[in-house]
Amino acid sequence: MRQIGRYRLDAVHGSGAFATVWRGFDTELEIPVAVKILADNWSQNADVRERFLAEARLLRRIASERVVRVYDVGTHEDRPFFVMDFISGGTLAERADGSLDPAYALRLAEQSARAVGVLHGAGVVHRDIKPSNLLVAVDPDGTEHVLVADLGSAKRLAEASGITVTTGTPSYMAPEQALGRAIDERCDVYALGVVSYVLLTGSLPFDVSDPMTLVTRTAADRPARLVAARHLPPPLDRTSLDSLLARAMALDPAGRPRTAEELADALAHVASGGSDSDGSGFNGSGSNDSGSNDSGPTGWRARIVVPLAAAVFVATAVVTWFVMR
Repeated sequence: MRQIGRYRLDAVHGSGAFATVWRGFDTELEIPVAVKILADNWSQNADVRERFLAEARLLRRIASERVVRVYDVGTHEDRPFFVMDFISGGTLAERADGSLDPAYALRLAEQSARAVGVLHGAGVVHRDIKPSNLLVAVDPDGTEHVLVADLGSAKRLAEASGITVTTGTPSYMAPEQALGRAIDERCDVYALGVVSYVLLTGSLPFDVSDPMTLVTRTAADRPARLVAARHLPPPLDRTSLDSLLARAMALDPAGRPRTAEELADALAHVASGGSDSDGSGFNGSGSNDSGSNDSGPTGWRARIVVPLAAAVFVATAVVTWFVMR
């Protein structure tokens, strides 16, 4: 058993390249907690330490039941740590196996978008939305609600309007994010579209096993349609749901809902039997991506810009892989 001050560390709850999260117990308040501790090999890196503490400050500043709360921060053996509420219901990654009832999956998707919408309302873009960063809290009465966590890649919107360093998880990364272009809330909307698709089907909408596909995708590359209509009980309409998810994952950010809150409203509308009046469907039946000069690389840009961006992205991915080994 390990101890950091009043916090007992019971078991490792999760770990990544830069930090480990422990399931712990606050011996004074007598409540379960989650304690995130910076990895020892990064503890002397000033930039990483600052980014780690910036995440804690950001989580603390955004006071919402939809965002994991931080209530203590400190240093132990020269390694910074912060203490959060322990969320007992696990993550969406543990549920997204394709077996969820569609109505329940949509409810989780809507709540995920509402949680990310809180960040957008605070002027923050997450940049790494994925099922494992979306937690499920279970209230005493059994009611569930989704919270967003892990703001290690988060960026203030005011700072995200220029060229950015590529960060995030490829399977959920918006094309403009993979290219290192300017981003805004719509990169999170794209990721939420992927999360929604995964919750409904248990599979990813795009095969990104080859990183090149992230930067060479065109408007003609669209997700497969959802399961047969018989698997979507009334009032759910597959065409409307297909259309909404196609919009959320549009290649051109201009074709997506503007914010996570707007996507949440659209998900709730479709879940109640409404149609996606702004949508254009899948597989080329009219597209919000068409007609835009930014919808896909063409001409000399395809021969020069895309390979260069792909090379930068692949190099970043390789470095990240070695760091995370």
